Amino acid sequence: MAKVIQTSNLCRYFGEGELRVKALDQVDFEVEEGEFSAIIGPSGSGKSTLLHLIGGLDNPTHGTVTLAGTEIGSMSRSALSNFRRDHIGFIFQAYNLIPVLSTIENIEYVMLLQGVSNTERRKRVNEMLDLLGLTGLGDRRPAQLSGGQQQRVAVARAMVSRPNIILADEPTANLDSKTGIALLDMMKDLNEKHGMTFIFSTHDQKIMDRARRLIYLRDGRVEREENREELAA
Repeated sequence: MAKVIQTSNLCRYFGEGELRVKALDQVDFEVEEGEFSAIIGPSGSGKSTLLHLIGGLDNPTHGTVTLAGTEIGSMSRSALSNFRRDHIGFIFQAYNLIPVLSTIENIEYVMLLQGVSNTERRKRVNEMLDLLGLTGLGDRRPAQLSGGQQQRVAVARAMVSRPNIILADEPTANLDSKTGIALLDMMKDLNEKHGMTFIFSTHDQKIMDRARRLIYLRDGRVEREENREELAA
């Protein structure tokens, strides 16, 4: 399988001198295409920091991140922005929907930036609305949706542009158990049927139970990895 994520000696430090905090320290790991994996560990272990570095939302102090064969640290700001737009889908704990836009407009926003035609945008949006149980809610704004519905919109927005990688930072943290399970099962189904690569940062046992690979972080370092398929075999 092709490697879609590679990090080498990845470090992210905050502060200086005695106050310096090593949020990530010499992290090396790889993710293959089609994985459904979770980065886990106690609070402060570096989970979100690692996800943000992988997604190009933050810059490493040292080391490299290579996505889909491209080392993102060497890119200009505009080139990196375009790369994220075309190759990475983000799902955040706080949803990050645009409040003045409707469900349809939020979902199609990235495709507008990509220059996708109106006909193709509407086709993909309608597919996502149907797939994620949002049919009939296309004209509603985020404030008119429940938390679970807003998170489904965020998932649809992340996937509709057909990125190589979907990064999800605590995506179920604000959802009740039933809604969280339904959403995870939808993402698992999309992973299995369409080969989408999902990487989660999470404390949620429901995500860990569904992940095929677990990456354990502690004090900014990879403590160990666990391949659930190998254990099951």
